[in-house]
Amino acid sequence: MDKVEINSLTFDELKEFVVNLGEKSYRGEQIFSYFHKNKKVDIGELHLLPRDLRESLKDITEVRKMDIFKKYFSKIDNTVKYLFLLDDMNIIETVVMEYKHGYSICISTQVGCKMGCSFCASTKEGLIRNLTPAEMVNQIYLAEKDLNINISNIVLMGSGEPLDNYDNSLKFIDIISHSKGHNISLRDITLSTCGLVPRIYDLADENLPITLSISLHSPFDEERRKIMPIARRYSIDELIEACKYYVNKTNRRITFEYTLIENVNDRDIDIKELGRILKGVKCHINLIPLNPIREYKEDRPSRKNIERVQRELMKYNISVTIRREMGGDISASCGQLRRSVTQNNK
Repeated sequence: MDKVEINSLTFDELKEFVVNLGEKSYRGEQIFSYFHKNKKVDIGELHLLPRDLRESLKDITEVRKMDIFKKYFSKIDNTVKYLFLLDDMNIIETVVMEYKHGYSICISTQVGCKMGCSFCASTKEGLIRNLTPAEMVNQIYLAEKDLNINISNIVLMGSGEPLDNYDNSLKFIDIISHSKGHNISLRDITLSTCGLVPRIYDLADENLPITLSISLHSPFDEERRKIMPIARRYSIDELIEACKYYVNKTNRRITFEYTLIENVNDRDIDIKELGRILKGVKCHINLIPLNPIREYKEDRPSRKNIERVQRELMKYNISVTIRREMGGDISASCGQLRRSVTQNNK
């Protein structure tokens, strides 16, 4: 019989689990806080539990762990990138960024990715597997312990598509925000998706006060299909309708991520069409200068052109910012570092 991955259980699941073992429900609370408040991983050291219960849990459960494989410190802005080694020897990456308001962490939700976005290094080797909730939270706990910091903002924007790992991503959010654990505010969690339309509707119906971030990258279906294969399944009209539903359901502003690619999606016609399709949508646009990778030959626009795009979009009464680039000297963008390591090990 497969063992239960105990540190992937939500608070309610853990209480139910121990009750089914004949224990009082408060034992589940003790175990949950041990993992998710104290950031411990050795169930044998949880001395609040009776010895026989600890021994029983060792037999029927497993604790998902990971180790720091490598870490890189940016000399530019104190960004730290981690490569974590999983139990099955896969590698994932995580980025910690320091801001005036505190520390943000960008975590991975899958090993690899199957979405196939042309300029993203995460997807070049395809999807290997989903991460479990424990593997998601452990990225945060290991980074916090290693740097002796408290993370104040969490972004599901690393390797992988969170809505393609929907159930585990929701369980992660439940675990990391629970008052008996890490207790981070849901409003300080951002989930980024390339646009899985049915799942956007599902997420809206969860009515969680998280921030939803949509990778848009072009206002034209034909151009977006060249950049993002997901656009062959869902048109921009379908995507925008789903976004409107999300806003109406949650009353939360959506962020549209827009990677600027020179002479591809930074033209006047792109700006005009963006203004048209986003009219009346409660949203914000985050302009991201392209981070070139070997497999994608297009260029990033000049800083002058990036600022021009921002100015023109703001004329449509849309909130627009240019993403501050972090950790440029340590390949801090999605998948770059992990891919360089896995390629070198082949």
